[in-house]
Amino acid sequence: MIGRSVPDVTLKTRVRDESIGGPNPFRWEDLETGSLFGKGRHVVFALPGAFTPTCTTEQCPAFERRYDEFRSLGIDEVWCLSVNDAFVMYQWGKMLGIEKVKLLPDGAGHFTRRMGMLINKDHLGFGDRSWRYAMVLENGKVVAWFEEPGINDDGSDADPYGESRPEKLLEWLRARELREAA
Repeated sequence: MIGRSVPDVTLKTRVRDESIGGPNPFRWEDLETGSLFGKGRHVVFALPGAFTPTCTTEQCPAFERRYDEFRSLGIDEVWCLSVNDAFVMYQWGKMLGIEKVKLLPDGAGHFTRRMGMLINKDHLGFGDRSWRYAMVLENGKVVAWFEEPGINDDGSDADPYGESRPEKLLEWLRARELREAA
């Protein structure tokens, strides 16, 4: 994965637009991942699903808490990606009180598939979902990769969370900063 360019796919998002009025003032907006991640330094973490236990109680809140540390280490933005639609991602972020991390809906799983991280969770009634992973990107290229062990597509309920914790990424970024300063 290191050195690989991230896929350029269109993510269907919803953005607030007060000119629409009414109780649901949002409009559709396409985000091209090539443009989104093509410049600067980004952290992207992917998870199996909004409102699922580990994603909700641990992973997303942990990245939100550590957001300012990422920024202090030169990261332009922190993104959470899930194979969920824009409506689900919005409500999940609202429920969690996410204010800093940007939530990205990969509703059709195109980005996740092209990253090689799409797994089948039919046995749980989820359909296709993302395996848990995180990466550091520089100008659209993967410079650090953190993948949970045991990627499975076999009906397993295994859902590890350790390698893609924000602390692992922060440790890598700090070590890199030290190497570059030397």
